[in-house]
Amino acid sequence: MPLLEISQSRYITATIRLEETTASQIDQYAAFLHASADEVVDKALNYVFSKDREFQEYLKLADAARIPPSLRIRRTNHNGSASEPPLQPVKPVKALEAANDLRPRS
Repeated sequence: MPLLEISQSRYITATIRLEETTASQIDQYAAFLHASADEVVDKALNYVFSKDREFQEYLKLADAARIPPSLRIRRTNHNGSASEPPLQPVKPVKALEAANDLRPRS
């Protein structure tokens, strides 16, 4: 029996927008961990998703499987080159809308 279990992961390339300070901190955290920025974002999001009890309950609902995708995923053509899908407006997620409501107004 092997001592290590290696699982194959399927990675995609996606485009997201971040606040400049967030992007800088991702780079700093990646350097701190001696990891890539991609790994930091992937692991951080997986950590948040796994720790959020309300989100875990939401995932059990049928509605969770029927949400329209808003992440801009980079597709690969048959010749191996990447093509960008047209940009589409992205609606904020309810939790983000609620978080924005908590921000102090100026």
